[in-house]
Amino acid sequence: MEDDGEVYDLRYAKRAMMVLVTLPLLVMYTEAVLIPSLPTIQRQFHVTPSEVSWVLSIYLLTGTISVALFGKLGDIHGKRKLFLIALTIYTIGVTFTGFAPTFPILLLARALQGLGMAIFPLGFTIVREEFPPRMVPQVQGIISAMFGVGIAIALPLGSFIAENYGWEWTYHSIIPFAIIVLYASYKVLRESRYRSRGKMDWTGLTLLSIFSIAALIAVTRAPTIGWLNPWTIGLLTLSSISIIAFIFYERVVKSPLLPVKLLSDRNVLITDVGIFLAGFAVQMMNQAIIYILQMPHPYGYGKNILQSGLLMTPNAVVMLIVAPIVGKLMVKYGAKPFVYIGAILAILGLATLSIDPVRLGLLKLITLVVIVGTSISVLNVSLINVLIFSVDKRFLGVTTGLNSLFRNLGASWGPAVAGTLMTMYSITMSFPTLSGLVRIRIPEETAYRYLFLFSGGLYVLLLLMVPLIREVVRIRED
Repeated sequence: MEDDGEVYDLRYAKRAMMVLVTLPLLVMYTEAVLIPSLPTIQRQFHVTPSEVSWVLSIYLLTGTISVALFGKLGDIHGKRKLFLIALTIYTIGVTFTGFAPTFPILLLARALQGLGMAIFPLGFTIVREEFPPRMVPQVQGIISAMFGVGIAIALPLGSFIAENYGWEWTYHSIIPFAIIVLYASYKVLRESRYRSRGKMDWTGLTLLSIFSIAALIAVTRAPTIGWLNPWTIGLLTLSSISIIAFIFYERVVKSPLLPVKLLSDRNVLITDVGIFLAGFAVQMMNQAIIYILQMPHPYGYGKNILQSGLLMTPNAVVMLIVAPIVGKLMVKYGAKPFVYIGAILAILGLATLSIDPVRLGLLKLITLVVIVGTSISVLNVSLINVLIFSVDKRFLGVTTGLNSLFRNLGASWGPAVAGTLMTMYSITMSFPTLSGLVRIRIPEETAYRYLFLFSGGLYVLLLLMVPLIREVVRIRED
């Protein structure tokens, strides 16, 4: 099939899509169950809410580094090759997570999973390269819908496994499927047709890593050691110096890790900032909702992991339905209207959640979660399509890597800030275990209220940027 002046092999493209749509299923199965299991992991390893948030944060932190690294290497050496390497690392991380005997080893296994997260920007790039432009929004919508399918499967099935056999078995059960997806990717995917010249920017990667690690450690440890503690101030200072040095260095180096000049395109800049804000907000909200569902009365609804998973399933089902519809409509109406819709829905839902989150009632709580989940689905599909239609195909790897970097920075800070607020506004309670009573700190309602207000404020910032977006997705029929 010929379109946009290029010839596309639709038979191969559809086979590649069938492989790529399994990625969200694979990842969301483990991630969707891990979040409801956080209170259990906290009690099992005797850590604080702030410390257990590292289970999410370290995954996203190493993912931030990997998407920049693999995106750049993919543009140079071939996206299929780097995709397979990233998927192999992810499979190794999944295999070892469920066997972690201590909290530090659990974090190490999660870090490996994070390194494998480059599969998503590389996968999105392969879709853009292999499908004609008029089909890309629909395909991206189908892939985004698979996130909802993964969650819809994980929440009832994975929650049942976690509740009856332990959260570790959700990881054990996914190992065979991860291996199958890796093998199918190896057999089906072809190497990318587009390459760019250059070499790896190791200095830029080092500066970016220092910035990310120092900032996240500072935010996570500040509630325990104090925001004015010399270590906190020192880490934040180091982080600030590193990101400033990174920006200046990337402007002058011949083959930058993340070309700062890409951000001179307002569509790239807005989608990157927008995805940062959205990632930040959704991770804060998810962590708050799970604690609200599982904490005992009067601090929550007293649900177990299975019940929490079942209550979150409607949100996943709506995501499954909404994403492909939005992708199809986007071809005719463009992406910009859907960015407006997504941002407004998120603001309204989060503002209502902040009023009285613990005593709102389960039906109203889940309804609002579904509304916010719908907004997230709409935003994910619309923003990624704005991005991939705004840049040259030769630079799609580094561009989608840059976008995933912003997403992961926001998503890694989200749990850290959520853990910080839930530690600051908390009380101590005792829970019975096989070894006796264990005293842990649990969040108060004030923490949830601040989390929802903070999240809603981030979507307000995103809404203010929408008028600046240049429409690039609407494809008129000849």
